[in-house]
Amino acid sequence: MPLDFRPTMALMLPGTGSDADFVTRAFTEPLASRGIATVAVEPDPRRVVAGYLDALDAAAEHERIIIGGVSIGAAVALQWASANPDRVVGVLAALPAWTGAAADAPAAAGARFTAARLRADGIEKVTAEMIASSPPWLGVELAKSWRSQWPHLPSALDEAAEYRAPGVEDLEGINVPVGIVAATDDAVHPLEVAHTWAGRLPQSNLVTVSLDQIGADPATLGRESLRALSSMLP
Repeated sequence: MPLDFRPTMALMLPGTGSDADFVTRAFTEPLASRGIATVAVEPDPRRVVAGYLDALDAAAEHERIIIGGVSIGAAVALQWASANPDRVVGVLAALPAWTGAAADAPAAAGARFTAARLRADGIEKVTAEMIASSPPWLGVELAKSWRSQWPHLPSALDEAAEYRAPGVEDLEGINVPVGIVAATDDAVHPLEVAHTWAGRLPQSNLVTVSLDQIGADPATLGRESLRALSSMLP
């Protein structure tokens, strides 16, 4: 990469059941401080992954960009970067959820369970139960985004649970810089997954935070993943 090259845009992808508003708040300010504009993709719950891939194709049509996202958004960004390394400056990967097939990964199991409950009991009852069992900030975030994706939310959750993230061998072949941020106390996005990604990707750095830090300021995700990535860029 030429030393005078600087990306002007970053395309960011939300996690399962989340929305563009959250990734906007998580990444806009940190990236703007480097002169990079953030474009957050609003997920289509009827075709989450395909919609993300379409958005990546369109955004990188004319220039190399930074890409990334949260949870499944991070995995899809990494998948796309593997296939399009010449169109990517770097990847910001926040809260990776699993490696390879989801199987019984906590995030996938939770998505399947929630999808079944939503179909059986409806959005209001399941949302109320989610709020009661979640950290306050997360309950507020998901209540908003879940309602915006209803009635297609169960399909989006099922799609996410079947998504195959890059496996160990895939990670070893992805030769783009990746800044990873993970929470040390997040049972849904286990820290060991982030360690696997960081250990297998040829160019990567891992920074850790806490869920309380993210809840107090979502931009923690953007700042820390960008800090991890910046050390690998000119």
